[in-house]
Amino acid sequence: MKTTAVRLYGESDLRIETFEMPEIGPGECLMRVVSDTVCASTYKAVIQGPNHKRVPEDVAENPIIVGHEMCGELLAVGENLKDQWKVGQKVVIQPALKTADGHDPGYSFRWIGGNSLYAIVPEIVLEKGCMVAYDGEGYYKGSLVESIGCVLRAFKGMYHTDYTCYKRTDGCLEGGNCIILGGAGPMGLASAELAISYGKCKKIVVTDLNQERLDYAARVCSPERAAEKGAELYFVNTSGMEDPVKELKAVIGGEGFDDAFVMVPVPALVTQAEELLREDGCLNFFAGPAIHNMPGALNLYRVHYEGIHLLGTAGSIPEDTVDVIKLMENGTLDPSGMISHIMGLNAAPQAIFDMKTPNGAKKVVYNEIDIPCIAVADLAKLGETDPLYKELADLVSANGGRWSPEAEKVLLEKAPKIKQ
Repeated sequence: MKTTAVRLYGESDLRIETFEMPEIGPGECLMRVVSDTVCASTYKAVIQGPNHKRVPEDVAENPIIVGHEMCGELLAVGENLKDQWKVGQKVVIQPALKTADGHDPGYSFRWIGGNSLYAIVPEIVLEKGCMVAYDGEGYYKGSLVESIGCVLRAFKGMYHTDYTCYKRTDGCLEGGNCIILGGAGPMGLASAELAISYGKCKKIVVTDLNQERLDYAARVCSPERAAEKGAELYFVNTSGMEDPVKELKAVIGGEGFDDAFVMVPVPALVTQAEELLREDGCLNFFAGPAIHNMPGALNLYRVHYEGIHLLGTAGSIPEDTVDVIKLMENGTLDPSGMISHIMGLNAAPQAIFDMKTPNGAKKVVYNEIDIPCIAVADLAKLGETDPLYKELADLVSANGGRWSPEAEKVLLEKAPKIKQ
């Protein structure tokens, strides 16, 4: 059958093309890819082309489909898989296969990627347990599973130690104080949501230098919603602070923090995070640097005598995918506030290139429709002249300004379809 997809041929060489796909094998599945969310990792792969560790060297001759945060439904199941998977079943793809060659969906494969109408799920994905059943509301939530899974893995990686017996406890300190530095972006928003619902932190501070981003974050992940779950949530602009460490501690009454996440690759923020931590504080350098030799500084006296510890986590595993889906399905986690923009497939290439100077939070691509990239916050204005956007705006308003499964359903039913 034919599909239409965004394919990468080389450095910054993206093309929207319609092409034939092969028949699925007995150990493969055919997937209708309904949604994919745009990720900075895709931008890095697109800009670097074959110089990226996950992009094959022969990409010019065998282009790959981009996009790795995909959710959809199965249209066909290979003969060997019919006792495990069913046509019509909703699924998400965990793209981090952890193979020896480092090849992953959305970076390396010709027939599977998130920015495509259809995809062939290869045997390696199924063998690794990286196609996961999804019964949650909204395809966009399924697309967010991968990015939230990376943050969940970061929370699982945190730990604390009782130094009277050196007993270690995994996770953020329940009831403790957590700070998310440079956290007004999408991964910071996911961190704030998980700090409230999963980490059960008592006081959470999110910092950034951009007031517009902070205002958006506070609107879609509000302190009021956090308070309903027993947490104090603060959004703080540090751009004008003379003494950020002192002033950030003052936000929570002069205390230090038990857990700190650094969401942007700035060495000075790592140092600042260490200074913000109190005894037995855990620091996760979550941000992925673009360079291979990024030095940083910690007070090693505190490392030895106060138990300050540093770690870094990257990516996730199928276990995290399953756990995020469970958190969504049981109502513990609602990531709807992470969606700041919606678009159709034709708008995806420009949205990827625009990641050079990202704005908003997560942008969701609905592959089968043909609309430009639209901010969810602009739907009301657009609705003054377009009845579809008016209906979407009303549904968003009813959900506290957040995208919703109800809005998604209307969009998929009524928006113009892409032409193959």
